[in-house]
Amino acid sequence: MTTADTFTAQMSIAPVTGRWRLYVVIYGELVSEWPEYVFDGATVPSVQDRPRALNALGYTFTDGPAWDWTEDHVPGDDPAGPVHLIASARVREVAS
Repeated sequence: MTTADTFTAQMSIAPVTGRWRLYVVIYGELVSEWPEYVFDGATVPSVQDRPRALNALGYTFTDGPAWDWTEDHVPGDDPAGPVHLIASARVREVAS
């Protein structure tokens, strides 16, 4: 498998709805056209729900179901402002 065969999947909370969403970053495509799955509820999606969502989008993990988590701040980088968690994992398309 080459790097060109892999993509980055990310999970974050949608600011408007407060619901977690999983999307696959596809460079060269409009963000509005990226595959996206929106989870029910505001809790972090379970370890079991994440691969199901990826599969529903036609993707699977490349190196197991491990997610890297990072923090992001709202614009202005106010240290007292809320922290937004973003998870990422390497994925590939499922062979059809």
